[in-house]
Amino acid sequence: MSEEPKLKRSLGPVMLWGLGVGYVISGEYFGWNLGLPIGGSYGMLAATGLVTVMYLCFIFSYTELACAIPKAGGAFIYCGRGLGPGPGCVAGLAQIIEFVFAPPAIAMAIAAYVNQRFGDLPVELIAISAYGVFTLLNAWGVRQAALFELTVTVLAVGELLLFCGLTLPHFSWEAFSQDPLPNGYGGIFACLPFAIWFYLAIEGVANAAEESRDPQRHVARGFGTAMLTLVVLALSVFFAATGVAGWEAIVYESPGAEASDAPLPLALAQVVGRDSLWYTLLLGVGLLGLVASFHGIILAGARATFEFGRSGFAPRILGRIHPGTGTPRVALGANLVIGVIAILTGRTADIITLACFGAVLLYLLSMIALIRLRQKEPDLERPFRAIAYPYGAGLALGLSAVCLVALTYYNPGIAALFLGLLSIGLAYFGLWGRNRLKADWTG
Repeated sequence: MSEEPKLKRSLGPVMLWGLGVGYVISGEYFGWNLGLPIGGSYGMLAATGLVTVMYLCFIFSYTELACAIPKAGGAFIYCGRGLGPGPGCVAGLAQIIEFVFAPPAIAMAIAAYVNQRFGDLPVELIAISAYGVFTLLNAWGVRQAALFELTVTVLAVGELLLFCGLTLPHFSWEAFSQDPLPNGYGGIFACLPFAIWFYLAIEGVANAAEESRDPQRHVARGFGTAMLTLVVLALSVFFAATGVAGWEAIVYESPGAEASDAPLPLALAQVVGRDSLWYTLLLGVGLLGLVASFHGIILAGARATFEFGRSGFAPRILGRIHPGTGTPRVALGANLVIGVIAILTGRTADIITLACFGAVLLYLLSMIALIRLRQKEPDLERPFRAIAYPYGAGLALGLSAVCLVALTYYNPGIAALFLGLLSIGLAYFGLWGRNRLKADWTG
């Protein structure tokens, strides 16, 4: 019997922090502003508060699973081990949908930032070119990819702090409160996907656990510090950008224009003008924030797809490791093809919402798996134990369910697409994948 493909162990806690923040940091640069026309400033603030509590409870529970079972499949492996192959397959599919459809949305934002200076370049060409370049970087090697990720993440965090330093002195509660609930209290729930975008993909740290030098210790440190960093950044950016000239100024570049994927330049232009050196700096370094998430989620998504193939839930070719680089090149290529198709649709908000469907279903199933594994495998070594268990896990589970119901109610078309993608994956598993499972897959 051939040896199971294994990823190289080369990551420490600082690099895991860089990955965790890097996966998410683009959510501070764009995407969240698309919820403002739906919820207004007060509605988005309420939705962001709800989602922040959900993520804090989730991450400080999910870390137990990541440290106890450090595998590249993340939630796919945890749910399969705790709940069985069927629920594991659903969790794995949800994770792949999240990580495969988030990068196209970020690629479109990268193109939007580039177009702030070079408006004659085709948006789709910029986005697809970026996708190809960073897929190649990920194929080169995980340590090189992680070092690049850490560098651009540190620069992106510094740029967000600089942005807040320039704009917060101009914060006005009167501006922040303009048209605060354009669709009433129902807008709070309708804009949940865009609040989730502030933190979406933080759980991707777990997918790099297999490549950590000491996963039982380093993953907990990386997860915890990354989550706390992101909470501070998300709330600071939200108030700093929205409070300059009201929410409409960071959604629409001009009256009647389409919603923008570049809210921070729009906010900063209100303060320093478009000819300022600070404005140029934000476009340049701010682009690195998008690159950090784009590159990081490509990395995490490839690991999720790789594990799906390695475990027999998808064609085995997806579970191959390149002998020279130790990276899952086939999985990277498969994700690239799907991402390009998504880019060509040009529907950034819908792509974000589809990724959010995958995320919240993953969170819900992961918390159920955590509770089940506590009962099923009480003697499993748990270097990190969930904080405030079972209350924290229960709250994360409940809030995930609320988000899933709200997403479905306000986005029935995308919910149908999400269900269709899950059905296709489950059909493959039922017809072919079930017979190729490794006998020891569930523990």
